[in-house]
Order: sequence, then C-alpha cells, then structure tokens
Amino acid sequence: MQEAELAALAARRTEELPGSELTHPFGEDWEVWKVRGRVFMLQTEITGESIVILKAAPEDGKALREAHPDVTPGYHMNKKHWITVHPGDTIEPGLVEDLVTESYLLVVEGLPRRQRPVDPATFGRDR
Repeated sequence: MQEAELAALAARRTEELPGSELTHPFGEDWEVWKVRGRVFMLQTEITGESIVILKAAPEDGKALREAHPDVTPGYHMNKKHWITVHPGDTIEPGLVEDLVTESYLLVVEGLPRRQRPVDPATFGRDR
C-alpha cells in the first residue's frame, strides 16, 4: 500500500465512525482523531513517510508486529498499547479499516456508557 493510499483510507474510515472528530492539537503536522475527546488515531508525515498510529490491545499489537514488518510499536506513544502502520507491501486496505475500527472501539469501550456513541460489543459486526 502506498503512502497516500494508507493515509486516505484511514482518514476515510474515521469519517464513518459515529462521534469521530479531527483535531490538530500538536500543530498542522499532526492529524489527531478523537471520540468524545479521547484519541484513537493519529496521522503524520513528520518521520519522512505517512504513518498511521492506532490503539491496539497488547496481544493484538504484538501479533500484528510479528506478522507484518510494516507494523511497528506506536511512534511517540505507549509501545504496549499503540502501533504504527507504515506504507508497505504487507498492509492491505481491509486490514487498515479493521485496525482503525478496532482502535476506535477500544477507546469507546473505555468511555462511560452514557458517553458512548455506539455499543462497542455490537458495532460493526455486520460489516
């Protein structure tokens, strides 16, 4: 997957997620997506390539890093709970969409029930 495709696909998926909001708290070089004020995805080209940084369950993040050389620990984030997706041959569009959705659901799951825009147990199951 090429850089522009990775960035566009990840951003497009966030637009489909209820309550998703694009912010720039770190300046124009960083695009930060939040749900109810909590970060679930970051994008930047500050490293010289377009990267997508996502929340992941620790065991899933480890498995993804082992299976895909284009997935590394989260850039400037907690390495146990965040991953970085780089453009590359091992990254497919469906994987990117699933990773963005899973990151979003992990954050929504941590919100108080009354603030959740979706039920994380059932959202996206019919996709």
